[in-house]
Amino acid sequence: MSGPLEALPALLRDEPTMAALLGATGAVVAVPDAGRAFLVAGMAALGAAPVLVVATPTAAEAERLVHDLTAFAGSARVALFPAWETLPFERVSPATETMGQRLSVLWRIRLAHRAGGEGAATRLVVVAPVKALLQRLSPGAPATEPVVVRAGDRLDESALVGRLVEAGYRREYQVESRGELAVRGGIVDVFPSTYECGVRIDLFGDEVDRLTEFDVADQRSVRDLEEASILPCRELVPDAAMRERARLLAASATFAAEQLARIADGEVFDGIESFLPWLDERDDGSVITDLLTSSDRVLLAEPRRMRDRALELADEEAALADSLSKTWGLDGSESVPRLHLPFDRLLISSPAKVVTLLAAPEDPNTLAVRAGSWPAPLGDPAVLARRAGELVRAGCRVVVSMDGEPSARRLATVLEEEGLTARLVGSAGAGPASAGVEVVVEPLDRGFVMDQAGVAVLAEPDVTGRRRPHR
Repeated sequence: MSGPLEALPALLRDEPTMAALLGATGAVVAVPDAGRAFLVAGMAALGAAPVLVVATPTAAEAERLVHDLTAFAGSARVALFPAWETLPFERVSPATETMGQRLSVLWRIRLAHRAGGEGAATRLVVVAPVKALLQRLSPGAPATEPVVVRAGDRLDESALVGRLVEAGYRREYQVESRGELAVRGGIVDVFPSTYECGVRIDLFGDEVDRLTEFDVADQRSVRDLEEASILPCRELVPDAAMRERARLLAASATFAAEQLARIADGEVFDGIESFLPWLDERDDGSVITDLLTSSDRVLLAEPRRMRDRALELADEEAALADSLSKTWGLDGSESVPRLHLPFDRLLISSPAKVVTLLAAPEDPNTLAVRAGSWPAPLGDPAVLARRAGELVRAGCRVVVSMDGEPSARRLATVLEEEGLTARLVGSAGAGPASAGVEVVVEPLDRGFVMDQAGVAVLAEPDVTGRRRPHR
């Protein structure tokens, strides 16, 4: 079922700038922050790119963009590619949820390419901070595939458990956290890295008799499933080549001889991810943009700020490497391989088309999308009704997006009391636009006015002045 705002990006079809965005590479477009999510959603809706990667300077900006993009493009088509929350060389594993989320994005890129972008539902929009984009990928990560279990399948319990252990799952007496696995009496419990609940596989002989989600708090089944797609819970699962490299390094790398010997023996342990730069034989590594095709697109949001952030990351990692090289008795920081690659490495091996998004035009020839912000806060109902009325009379489709149904109903009533026609609708894309204001239930961070496209969207924080925090 489509969300109430998913039909709106199609209104950009007649936006003059959209033709340049969809038809060329190297385009530079200025669009204010307020309208960026809507423009990206329009590119995803109208373009034929199987994968659209949007790069941002910071993680906070990526999260905000994902939040609003989800409203305009649908949660099934938008994904955040996060960076590890651990420091380079820190012998602690990133959160299982983070690694699972990253592996999920890599898998979904493969699925999008298999479909070839045929049909809007197969296209994927990936949003990532520059830190995540420049992070070296594990050699085996791009080829990751989930373990798929369906109700009624026939499978071997030992083989299933073996595959899950190879994917990084840890056997425990009882599953309580992501990345854990438990087996008892024909029942296999596993907490997948990308799920909010555990998955219980109830076997009758070699047949999946029942497949359910279960609550790890009380271990009770919650609901039946037709299918479970279980992605690995670790990005770094050493293959034969990496184990051999670890064996050779263990002889000379006295600072980590014990850990490298364990990797050589095929062990997987907490903090193994910190050895990725040593185990990757490729000097220039691999980044996510290397996986894109010539049919895909990369949107660089404010590349100057992205480059500055990349230089900060490089300086921070160099300082850590310099300190550790002295502690470990190495020949200078240059002998310590890096987790993050230089900014210039980002697109050097990618055939994808590139578009630059700026917050404001840098010269008179820069393509620009007019996207104004609503004056915030619009706490006075009369002011809100007056501004919305002006836009309606100017031919704009005005949609007010509220966080919940109670607040949406209250606002619709307030607008009616101020003499403005307002209707609460289940879908802003269902049927022709009304002559008044449409009020929908869909959380948004910020609204915008894009008069060229004939659309104006108002978000609840624009009305209240209270912005939503992102973790």
